Amino acid sequence: MSAPIVVFCIGNPSRGDDALGPACARRLEAWIAAQHLSERIEVIEDFQLNIEHALDLQGRAAAIFVDAGCVGAAHVPPFDFYPIGPVDRRTHSTHALPPEGVLHVLSRLPEMPVPPAWVLCIRGAAFELGAGLSPKAEGHLTAAFAFLTELVLRAAPDTWPACRPAGAQR
Repeated sequence: MSAPIVVFCIGNPSRGDDALGPACARRLEAWIAAQHLSERIEVIEDFQLNIEHALDLQGRAAAIFVDAGCVGAAHVPPFDFYPIGPVDRRTHSTHALPPEGVLHVLSRLPEMPVPPAWVLCIRGAAFELGAGLSPKAEGHLTAAFAFLTELVLRAAPDTWPACRPAGAQR
């Protein structure tokens, strides 16, 4: 039996702030163990999303996709959280799908309901190969992680749509 909530943490730990997803995964896994929530929440970490990840959504009550995003203007919040749904974004490859593409793959499978899903986009600033997380990204991760842990402690994902980080743009 799969945990009802799955959190995909996506990114490359060798590319500066692109490591926000994997860094969030490490924090989240430690927190889940400390809180004894492994039956409720599963973390899946990968460099990119692929069509096979659609099967990881099977039987879930909710999915969250955590990934790094680029910092825009100075007033942009440290992270954003927004709902997504299936979108057919055909590309020349079956690799590196966006979260909406993974949901679309699941929607095409017979008798496989698509769970409600959200993106937690954590703002990054520097994505150079070989660099570690920037100090700005570390701060953004701390804020996003606090939001995420409060979110998953809520009784049911159907309360999540109203959850918005302060200053969210969507």
